[in-house]
Amino acid sequence: MSERSVSKSREQKRWYNVLAPEQFDRQQLGETLAEEPQQVVGRTITTTLDQLTGDSNANNTKLTFKITDVGSDSAYTEFIKYELTRDYLRSLVRRGASKVEASITVLTTDDYRIRVQPVALTTKKADRSQEKAIRRVMIDKVHAAAEERTFEAFVDAIVDGNLSSAIYGDAKEIYPLRRVEVQKLTLEARPREVAAEEEAAVDVDADEVAVDADE
Repeated sequence: MSERSVSKSREQKRWYNVLAPEQFDRQQLGETLAEEPQQVVGRTITTTLDQLTGDSNANNTKLTFKITDVGSDSAYTEFIKYELTRDYLRSLVRRGASKVEASITVLTTDDYRIRVQPVALTTKKADRSQEKAIRRVMIDKVHAAAEERTFEAFVDAIVDGNLSSAIYGDAKEIYPLRRVEVQKLTLEARPREVAAEEEAAVDVDADEVAVDADE
């Protein structure tokens, strides 16, 4: 493609300001270039928490947003992932100590299905029964948090560190802990997707019942 063709192609495109959801005060996340508005929908953008909060201590947390709607010159997003950086996670691990992890799928009160992956770091090496008990606390606390929170409130509880603190408070009674973090949260399904899955499951069950009756 000639330089003239490239230049003309860029002239036909326009920049869209990518904005965070209202939960994050509609802050600008960046810009994206496209010829048509519909080309922007579905794109993702990742930033660090410190870019949104101004807290320099939050540069080890990455947030990912997905564009769901486009206005005249703005692209609107939804939150889809929270994740700690690998470097930060590696810095938490100590030789001769235990690293207890869990992966938990829960449904919030407004029917968002999310996967939550907390991690607890002990001061010294815990035995298997203690690690199992700490994992049980993590699972119970995550389920309890989801049962009383909307998706937005659940995300806030992780970003603010409230869920990590709740896990720490109970799990430290089992074995001394150095730190508890939520290393990752991923949005797996939205309410309409969850409802569609449930409807499909009901249809399958009904078909199986009909087959059994025919037999």
